[in-house]
Amino acid sequence: MKITTLEGLLIDELQDIYSAENQLIKALPKLAEASESDDLRVAFNEHLKETRGHAAHIEEICEKLNAKAAGKKCLGMEGLIKEAEEFLKADLEEELLEAALIGAAQRIEHYEIAAYGTVHAHARQLGFMSVADILGSILEEEKKSDEQLTSLAKNKVNVQAAMLAGSHTM
Repeated sequence: MKITTLEGLLIDELQDIYSAENQLIKALPKLAEASESDDLRVAFNEHLKETRGHAAHIEEICEKLNAKAAGKKCLGMEGLIKEAEEFLKADLEEELLEAALIGAAQRIEHYEIAAYGTVHAHARQLGFMSVADILGSILEEEKKSDEQLTSLAKNKVNVQAAMLAGSHTM
């Protein structure tokens, strides 16, 4: 598909995000199941609920724009999920796996923050204010999820991982 307008680019990026959200809906239960930490499992499950809502919002937005939400595969999210799944296959101590999963989840969050920031800006530029409002709300939820993961890492998971025998300090 040739993109010739900012609205066309917005739709293309929304389709990419829709694919990303749907890939994440499939991946988050695996990450939650692999988590030994109740806090991390809860965080993954809460984000799963939000992600389902985000996908539904993208469907609604695309409908408003007379476009299909589906039709594109997000290769970026596919790669990020593959990287997260590599940790699930690795033979890591529980504490290290938790730290690795948080790192993988934060890379995913940062990808989503960038994607939603972009489509939010495009929607505002085009004067699609109701769409921009929805995308802005989703962007804030993604930022909040990232902050939650950072807090969990700093205050619990990374501390426990650092306490493993053989950890070194400088």
